[in-house]
Amino acid sequence: MKVLKDAAQRGSDYLAGLETRGVAPAADAVAALAALDIPFPDAPRSDAAVLAELDDIGSPATVATAGPRFFGFVIGGSLPAALAANWLAGAWDQNAGLWNATPVGAQLEVVALRWLRELLGVDDTWGGAFVTGATMANFTALAAGRHAVLREAGWDVERDGLYGAPEITVLVGGEAHPTLTKSLGLLGLGRNRLIEIPVDDQGRARADAVPKVEGPTLVCLQAGNVNTGGFDPLRAIAEQFQSPSSWIHVDGAFGFWAAASPDYRGLMDGVALCDSISTDAHKWLNVPYDSGIALVRDPEALKRAMSFTVSYLPGASHRDPSDYTPELSRKARGIEVWAAMRSLGRSGLAELVERCCRHARRFADALAAAGYEILNDVVLNQVLVSFGSPEVTADAIRRIQEDGTCWCGGTLWQGRTAMRISVCSWATRDADVEQSLEVMIAAARAAGESVGTTPQ
Repeated sequence: MKVLKDAAQRGSDYLAGLETRGVAPAADAVAALAALDIPFPDAPRSDAAVLAELDDIGSPATVATAGPRFFGFVIGGSLPAALAANWLAGAWDQNAGLWNATPVGAQLEVVALRWLRELLGVDDTWGGAFVTGATMANFTALAAGRHAVLREAGWDVERDGLYGAPEITVLVGGEAHPTLTKSLGLLGLGRNRLIEIPVDDQGRARADAVPKVEGPTLVCLQAGNVNTGGFDPLRAIAEQFQSPSSWIHVDGAFGFWAAASPDYRGLMDGVALCDSISTDAHKWLNVPYDSGIALVRDPEALKRAMSFTVSYLPGASHRDPSDYTPELSRKARGIEVWAAMRSLGRSGLAELVERCCRHARRFADALAAAGYEILNDVVLNQVLVSFGSPEVTADAIRRIQEDGTCWCGGTLWQGRTAMRISVCSWATRDADVEQSLEVMIAAARAAGESVGTTPQ
């Protein structure tokens, strides 16, 4: 299989080149993608030629999200062990739906779920599932919650649907991520009938402002606001909903991993009182994409929401992963999570989280010292900075992106235009932060000078 060795070499060369190339692709590289837009070929082409075409045209047109200076969105890279496991698992070509189809894939899911429970500090009765990403993890956990609260009301939603079902009240924080709202819509609970919990200036749901509700209730909280990094007060809100008719879900897309660090674990206080939590392992665990995780306190509710039977699928004496996920045919995602956690260990994962948070504080301190306004309390790995007026801030972001040294995106935070810096890559070093700061400050000054303003 010469082409596989060639692919490994090309992939390694690509990663090695990330240090010296711009984070955003050059305009000519993006334009060259037109060469791939051809009619469906009539004749075969060699594997080697296909791979060379993909690499020669595709690789230059990528955004260097796997590198050390991508700070846009909340995107980690891929740890070497996790990426290598991804390649090996691809060669194994396992369908992780059933134990009988892949004992290794199913077993590594069991092990990885146990490690995740230990990391989170919840008891071993919790169960879970590996899905495509944080959106589907929210969907999966909330499907279990929908089942549980309607079961308590005497309704079997999987059998009878939502027509005529008892109404479910859904509470969400006012700064809930849109993917949570999307998941609720997919579950038939509506996007516009949600009751918002007021938030504070960091986007955290206020425990003193939670509405009083009765009957079947889903409460959706957040561990790690996508702009500020702020955490809802999980314990203070969860204590208000400790009844069988309520299900408390936590969207922990990246904030989940704060539990790995003794310094930041306190942000997750009260999670054991909640009923489910979702996360995305491609973010702070730094595994390849397509790796969402849902953990639930009542795995039977999850199984009832997701499982089905058919004669040609044999039952197993072991856990069948498909009993807990929306998909039957799927990749063995637990392999990469297992590899990342096995390679890092508890101390390595804590160091990764703490290092990223230290980088975030350095960004905030240096930008503040240069005269720019930090809009959030830097409690984790997120930094919001304003370079002045909306026009100046937008122009500074444009200049930073065009420079190519690093990449940050813009956002609108409670009426303020800001640049968001998200630090969660294992590859980011102190030198990357300092190199990026030089570019950020220079771009902000040039943007200010273009409209005749300078920082105070």
